[in-house]
Amino acid sequence: MPRHFMLLVFAFALPAFAQQRFDFSAPLMGTTFHLSLHAESKEKAEAAADAAFQRITALNAVFSDYEPNSELMKLCGTGPHQPFKASAELFDLVSRSIELSRLTDGAFDITCGNLTKLWRRTRRLQKLPPADRLQQALALTDWNALRLDAKAQTIMLTQPGMLIDLGGIAKGYASDEGLRILREHHITRALVMAGGDIAIGDPPPHQDAWEIKLRTFTKPAPDAEEAMETVRLKNCAVSTSGGLYQFIEIDGVRYSHIVSPKTGLGLTERIACSVIAPDGTTSDALATAMCVMGREKGMAVAAKLPGVTVKFAAP
Repeated sequence: MPRHFMLLVFAFALPAFAQQRFDFSAPLMGTTFHLSLHAESKEKAEAAADAAFQRITALNAVFSDYEPNSELMKLCGTGPHQPFKASAELFDLVSRSIELSRLTDGAFDITCGNLTKLWRRTRRLQKLPPADRLQQALALTDWNALRLDAKAQTIMLTQPGMLIDLGGIAKGYASDEGLRILREHHITRALVMAGGDIAIGDPPPHQDAWEIKLRTFTKPAPDAEEAMETVRLKNCAVSTSGGLYQFIEIDGVRYSHIVSPKTGLGLTERIACSVIAPDGTTSDALATAMCVMGREKGMAVAAKLPGVTVKFAAP
């Protein structure tokens, strides 16, 4: 037996108590990614974390709508009815997005790029968009207008001026990929956190799960008191979205930073939602969609999805 193979087997056989916890963070994709992992040595932990961050950096070059030379922006610059040859990552994420749009009846819709752009301007100017511009943006928001060819791996926009925004799903996907890279480096006891999205692997040594705290409220409005609920999770993902704290007020109306693809405006209901799902891609997209749908419709959709648990929080 070759010596290097014997060393590899020995490394895999190290008991859990020999592992230490290491934490890393890096500013990526408009937020901060945090890695918590257990490894046998600092060197092994650093090598795995570096590889995970490199993968997330590469994905940002694919999915970002802030980077003018990203693959996503090249897709958006393609003329209507012109097939765009996509990378495996972009094709996969757009495919998953369409599936989630179908499941949520359009409450999640990546073709909302024009609405996103318009709402960023609204938040900057503190003024609602003109009705005609809002209607134009709404007319270009239609996930059914995307055409995918799995065999050719192409994506086609069928309406001129359509813009794709992957902001509601890309961080969850990147978290999944970060966790996958850690596993490739034989680190399974780990979690990857990006803002409100957490991809969770095997539990820490001598534990049956990771402890995750979710925001909730002990009483309904107007006497609402904020509290934290602890959930114990492993080998799944959880995402939290909501407009409890990120909002603007225009003409006496409170608008969330979450834009509804149905109205083109920020949500006016104070609501937050945490979604536990088999993977971060799913939990990220559903957390936003559930806020758009509201508690009643959201819970009805979640009940049909295996492995999905939804927790709403609203004062």
